[in-house]
Amino acid sequence: MTIKHHLTEQLLMGYAAGTLPEAFNLVVASHLSMCDDCRATLAAYEEIGGALLEEAGVAMSTGGLDSALARLDTRAPEPVRPAAPGALPAPLRSYVGGDVDAIRWRSVGGGVKQAILPTSESASARLLFIPAGAAVPDHGHRGMELTLVLQGAFADETDRFVRGDVEVADQDLEHMPVADIGADCICLAATDAPLRFTSLIPRLLQPFLKI
Repeated sequence: MTIKHHLTEQLLMGYAAGTLPEAFNLVVASHLSMCDDCRATLAAYEEIGGALLEEAGVAMSTGGLDSALARLDTRAPEPVRPAAPGALPAPLRSYVGGDVDAIRWRSVGGGVKQAILPTSESASARLLFIPAGAAVPDHGHRGMELTLVLQGAFADETDRFVRGDVEVADQDLEHMPVADIGADCICLAATDAPLRFTSLIPRLLQPFLKI
């Protein structure tokens, strides 16, 4: 498996510092379990952070620990091992309760299905099933969207993404992801704001589908 699209430095540093929303933590952890390069980069950030804390030698103020913990979302997964065999990496399996066959899909139209995962309210996470050759409706973003490919592949206006690749989309990107013809595509996606659909029907369905 050759991973071409990696996490940004900002996401890795946010993960190391514990400042990302739980949904983003889940995508980052899942990618890290699949990517040797990003695991090595994260380890370097963690070592630098630990060295800086030791050098500072500043005692935490009263209530400082409680304040720091309050900033962290619960259930922030910590990847320590490469992904085990199967489509879903270990950090994600604990949310699903197993591998792909344990996912409870819900149709969103056009053969596309989703499964919303339980995370904190600051961002949402969902699994997406896109049939081979099918497309997700054209949309933009009101915030950040992270999409990690778990099975198959998809292509959009920016590039092609295969298993292990993660696409980082922001408010400047409008795209229509299309799954490869050869295989169904399964992705893990996290967003911190509702998507911005260009077509009327997806916009009407958006409140019910919680996209």
